Formats: sequence, C-alpha cells, structure tokens
Amino acid sequence: MHRADAHERGQPEAVPPDEPSDGDLIRESVGAPERFAPLFDRHAVAVHRYLARRIGQTADDLLAETFLVAFRQRGGYRPDVGVRPWLFGIATNLLRRHVRSEERRYRALARFAAAEPTPPVVEEAIDRLDARALRRELASALASLHRRDRDVLLLTAWADLSYEQIAAVLDVPVGTVRSRLHRARRLTRLALTVEEPT
Repeated sequence: MHRADAHERGQPEAVPPDEPSDGDLIRESVGAPERFAPLFDRHAVAVHRYLARRIGQTADDLLAETFLVAFRQRGGYRPDVGVRPWLFGIATNLLRRHVRSEERRYRALARFAAAEPTPPVVEEAIDRLDARALRRELASALASLHRRDRDVLLLTAWADLSYEQIAAVLDVPVGTVRSRLHRARRLTRLALTVEEPT
C-alpha cells in the first residue's frame, strides 16, 4: 500500500527503522512525558476521521479528550493490544458518553437526505436519489442499532480493526465481537434492502 493510500484510509504510516516504535514511545513517555507527542502525529488523523464519522462536529473535542485520556493512562498500556487499537478503544469509550448525540446525528442525516431537493438533470437525479436513499437508510439503520453492535460495526468498517483488536479494546471475547458484528451487519442489510416491485 502506498503511503498516500495508507494515510487516506486512516492507517498509520510505517515507522522508519531509525525511529522508535509506538510501544517504545509509550514506555519512554512514562519517564519523559514529551516522548508521547509523536503518537499524536502518527495516529490523530485516523482517530479524528473515525470520531468525525460517528459524532460529527464534536470530533475535535473528543480527539483531544482521547489523547488526554491515553496520556493519563499510558502507564497501564498493554503492548499486546497495539497503540492504534488502544486509541480507538479509548475513543469508543468516550463516544459512549455521547451516544445520544450520535443517534440524533444519524436520525438528522436520514431526515436531511430525504429532504434534499431533486436535481434538474434526469440521469443525475436518478444517481443522486439512489445515493441519497442509501445514505438515509444507512443513517437510519445505524441509529437503530444497539450501541454495542454499532461500536463493533464501526470499529470494523471505519477504524479497520481486526476482531482480536476490537475484542481487546472493548474487553470482550472474540466470539462476542463476531456475534455483535454478524447481528449489526444483518440488521443493517435488512434496513438497506429495498423490496423489488412485484
């Protein structure tokens, strides 16, 4: 994967061999707090993108809070989880406090998508109506999911974490991650299924 592609997908760039790893930076930052700063540079874009997709405009505040919590909890960091999943776990836990805002946002997106005016060009109108309907249905589907299922689905889709990473950051068994993801995908598919005319 090219560096630009990795950056666009929100994945961290490979650390050059002459620079310390994320885990090394966390360990060093316990005694030298300034060593924590490069972690923000490496992971803030991906965490912010995840937060912005989930909560909208308050993502900046939650990003700052995520890194503040990470800094305060750096002494308890578990290397087996990995820094990126650890940060997404902190962000997801902070989102739980804002879950009502997230659900309101998805409902508002669903209403807004339904209320946008139809463009004048027919071909364009059909494409936009299809995309608008999908966006509205997806927003409604996400709003209707249970918070735990939505967390797993969005950590998979938007944070690109593995089942094992999600299990570690949410402190649940891998089997629970799989069942929540299966349920979330099934309910989302059902919400997005458009009945064919008979």
